[in-house]
Amino acid sequence: MVATEATILTDRQREVLELREKGYTQKEVAERLGTTDANVSAVERAAETNVEKARRTLELVRTLRAPVRFTVPSGTSFDALVDEVYARGDDAGVKVAYCRPELYAHLYGMLEGHSSQNHLDTAVEMGLTESGEAKVFTAAP
Repeated sequence: MVATEATILTDRQREVLELREKGYTQKEVAERLGTTDANVSAVERAAETNVEKARRTLELVRTLRAPVRFTVPSGTSFDALVDEVYARGDDAGVKVAYCRPELYAHLYGMLEGHSSQNHLDTAVEMGLTESGEAKVFTAAP
């Protein structure tokens, strides 16, 4: 078993996730661990929450470390967002790693839950790495 000392998961959360990844049902995990299905469900849910928080933390750090950073207000169209990424990259001497259609699709995919009718519903923090990768951090998942 993998140690959890350097993670945000508890030993029990790791144990439940590991067994579930091996294909055990919640009932089978509960029987193996001497607990209830409801407890296994709660532990698994807490572990998934921790994993999501860790993922979002990494997104934030990658955005914060990007040499090009800016806030895009809600209501911004995707066309304007793509234009802004290219303009900020040009100003900083960073070549954007995507052609226009790729960048549009990349941003749209990352922001699908934060947009409607090709406009942002919420403000987002944008970052452009030295290698020209677009990073996005949103306030809410």
